[in-house]
Amino acid sequence: MKKLLFLTAVVIFSAGSIFAQKSALKDAKRALGSNDLNEARTLIKQASENSETISNPETWKTWGDIGNKAFDNERTNAMLGKQTNDKVMYDGLYESYAPYLKADSLGQLPDEKGRVRNKFRKDIAGILRANHPFFINGGVYSNDQKDYAKASEFFEIYWTIPSLPLFEGEKEAFVLDSTYQTIKYYAIITAIQAKQHDRALVLLDRATKEPFIENSAYQESDLYELLASEYVSAGDSAKYLETLYAGAEKFPKSKYFIPNLVNVFIRQGQNEKAMQYLDQAIANDPSNACDLNSVKGALLAERGDFTGAESEYTKALVQDANCERALEALAVNYILQAQDIKEKTAVLTDRQQQVENDKKTIELYQKSLPHLEKYTELLKGRKAGESEIKSALLKLRNVYYNLSNMGIDKSTELEVVEKELGPTNQ
Repeated sequence: MKKLLFLTAVVIFSAGSIFAQKSALKDAKRALGSNDLNEARTLIKQASENSETISNPETWKTWGDIGNKAFDNERTNAMLGKQTNDKVMYDGLYESYAPYLKADSLGQLPDEKGRVRNKFRKDIAGILRANHPFFINGGVYSNDQKDYAKASEFFEIYWTIPSLPLFEGEKEAFVLDSTYQTIKYYAIITAIQAKQHDRALVLLDRATKEPFIENSAYQESDLYELLASEYVSAGDSAKYLETLYAGAEKFPKSKYFIPNLVNVFIRQGQNEKAMQYLDQAIANDPSNACDLNSVKGALLAERGDFTGAESEYTKALVQDANCERALEALAVNYILQAQDIKEKTAVLTDRQQQVENDKKTIELYQKSLPHLEKYTELLKGRKAGESEIKSALLKLRNVYYNLSNMGIDKSTELEVVEKELGPTNQ
């Protein structure tokens, strides 16, 4: 008899607990109806944490409705010209989203007979469709508050809503125009600003796999540039290189991907591969001769092809007479050749050959001067760093000194340069 009474008590207690949680859900809905949102939140939180009501779609639909009500209250005030609390409004909008998705997901589960009867889907879809554009406003508000992580989430929700399962087959539900594409970019940029780099990589990967809509904010290639940059920040050199390859193939005229590939190959000592991509870059962007042809010239000079290097530097200067890197490189190209001949001459015993070599050496030093002098003046003109100017002056001093020693008087110029360098560099 005692055992029976105990079991009966357990059953009554259990039933009471279930009733209490169902009552919490019922009371939360009542509080929502009376616009007591704080009470409604307290009650629905209880229902959402209990095993008896946590899997009930109505629990989560109610929670979504609470957030949506907070949003609607403030939006109504705004439409009536009353004072609004933007934080309450956008916090409510944000609060509604995840519970609505969970309610719809639970509503799609089949019952014991295998039937799906989602009585909340139509209502949730209507609310999300109506609220969709306001997630942009929430993102802008959060961005203004410098809450970049929250801003990114708002923008991502705007991006995601049209592709939710509850809108499947409804092509006309949303207008996916240039604004839609721009918001994807904002979601990514604000994630980066929030230093959420792993999340930014996920968003970038998603964006590059989706159709691109032309817009005035950014180009499709910008996504790949950001992706490459994020991989650099993450220290993932393999993914960085993979992105450069993809970008170079997809955007051959870009000034980012091929030049960066060239830099990678140069650092890895793969100069032949670098040269192949340089030739492609020059063909794709002949207007960028100052950079591209100068780099090609440096690679040729490194392998001892001074004539080929001179040709590339000259091409750069034909397009841009003030191309600093070409001016310096061409001057150095001549200086290296002069020094090479000078060193070989020092061990010769044939006087005639020495004279001929000295003549070539002088000629090369003299050919370097106009380029080196112009380069130095350009540096001074733009107030370049002290180390840059000093490096140029040291090269000039070397040329003036060698020419003066070989019978070409440059003593005046040498004196001026040594004065600029100062006593510590004598």
